[in-house]
Amino acid sequence: MIACAAVVSPAAAVTPSWSALPVPAAAPPVFVSDLAARGPDEAWATGFEQAADGVRPVLYRWNGTAWSRDTTFPGAGELGRLGKVQFVGEEAWIFHNRAGVGEILRRSAGGWSAVPLPQTLRTYQDFTAVPGGAWVVGEDDTGLKVLHYDGSGWTTQSTPDGVLYLMGITARTATDVWAWADTGTGTTVLRWDGTVWRDAKVSLPPDSNVHTILLEPSGRVTVGGSQYTDGVARTYLMTFSGHVWRTTYPPLGDTYTEAMVRGPDGALWLPVRSDRAFQSKYARVDGPRTTFSYGPERTNAIDVAPRALARAGLSLLSFGTVEIYGSKPNLMSERLGG
Repeated sequence: MIACAAVVSPAAAVTPSWSALPVPAAAPPVFVSDLAARGPDEAWATGFEQAADGVRPVLYRWNGTAWSRDTTFPGAGELGRLGKVQFVGEEAWIFHNRAGVGEILRRSAGGWSAVPLPQTLRTYQDFTAVPGGAWVVGEDDTGLKVLHYDGSGWTTQSTPDGVLYLMGITARTATDVWAWADTGTGTTVLRWDGTVWRDAKVSLPPDSNVHTILLEPSGRVTVGGSQYTDGVARTYLMTFSGHVWRTTYPPLGDTYTEAMVRGPDGALWLPVRSDRAFQSKYARVDGPRTTFSYGPERTNAIDVAPRALARAGLSLLSFGTVEIYGSKPNLMSERLGG
């Protein structure tokens, strides 16, 4: 008798798949704002839940093994909501709308602290932070406001003429900040060079908007948005390699790209609308090739909606909501690899 064995390379032997991670329930319906990870052993997810007297902030921490709810931050028991979360050095920074008053929560090894904004805005649109700087954009009764924090105090920055509204902002360093704005002639990409905001001269597709701008340490920039043709929207991606911009139209339909991240495999990942009510769906865009994968099946689910993705070491973490038949949306999390 001769025994035969198949020789399979380690890369081909294991095909990573999405798995469900338990999340302690909040008060439904729950809304997810953001997710950020520093590595495989630390991630934070933010949002807000519906209480009898209004919405209240929710914050969850991943320790590499399980999700737990954090209720130790300032204002955890008050009305409000948590927005974008980012890692700045060894700290996690989170934007907090505390009953209409804005502040930045900072989590360090010593615990929580808060940096109040210099003024109250009517609308807090977006927030970004890097070592040496943080920005909050929104509006008050006089119009657009760009608030800049340099580590010691706040200043108000001016934008180019014709900018009506800043829809989002993101930063690579304290002197390399990008924003996308509404102007009288359409959507425009702006860039801060440490001294002044300028038009970045990005030739967006005609009749298009911007959902997100993904900045990477290598210098690569990816813009994601929708272009409208005869009233029909399709997703586009623009990538800047450091020399030229390249525009592609991956087969994503009309997908909102705000949650797009660069995965540990070097491809772009983002959640898409699923054609299966009981499973989430994700797109992987690697150059000209787009593939799709599904999350785990969830019994009696009628809507599984990942809202945010983050690279966590060699894994991808997803955080969002799941609606089980007969109940309101509550929290869910999934992981690819790990």
